[in-house]
Amino acid sequence: MCAIPDPAALNARLRALFLNYEQGGDRYANPTPFVRRPGQSVRIALRPVFPGPDPEIIELRDFCWQNLFRAVAELNGHSRFMRQLKARASAWFHITRQGGFFGVHNHPMASWSGVYCVAESERAEQCGVLSFINPNSTNTMYVDHSLMRLRKPFSYGNQDYRLSPGELVLFPSWVLHEVLPFGGDGERITVAFNAQFTHDGPVAR
Repeated sequence: MCAIPDPAALNARLRALFLNYEQGGDRYANPTPFVRRPGQSVRIALRPVFPGPDPEIIELRDFCWQNLFRAVAELNGHSRFMRQLKARASAWFHITRQGGFFGVHNHPMASWSGVYCVAESERAEQCGVLSFINPNSTNTMYVDHSLMRLRKPFSYGNQDYRLSPGELVLFPSWVLHEVLPFGGDGERITVAFNAQFTHDGPVAR
């Protein structure tokens, strides 16, 4: 999890841009959604956000890429090797209104994914929660006093995030996750992306 310092100006421009795209109707909508979602309360745009000609998109892309590459370097112990990696991405934006949610899913054919929060209701604290499903689905088969207070990453249950505007969460694309129903005012607007990495140069040892 990371965040843009003072994101209000950037997010205001992003919100205006995406709401303007929404006026295009089905032009930017996903014609073949496979994630469970209710009616028209969620708009998913397939417009290729990264790269894009708009300066606010370029600013957001650079922020996401900086933090994604930093995470990959830290988790893999890479240093100079990072200069040989190139990322290819697909990205899209979501506009979610009253009652909107996303069912459990993951992001096939990608190694890393991210979700950036542009706008979120300030009224309802539990609305629009991004919930990552614990991959150890049978870990509560038996729980006694020696197990019930395990610390992360061994603890039970899902990992929940209620993103605030300006925050970015990165995760391996295979992790199942869902977005709980949005019950606030206005819109919940996010930008999501998938990334795959290619490598130029000798194989790292």
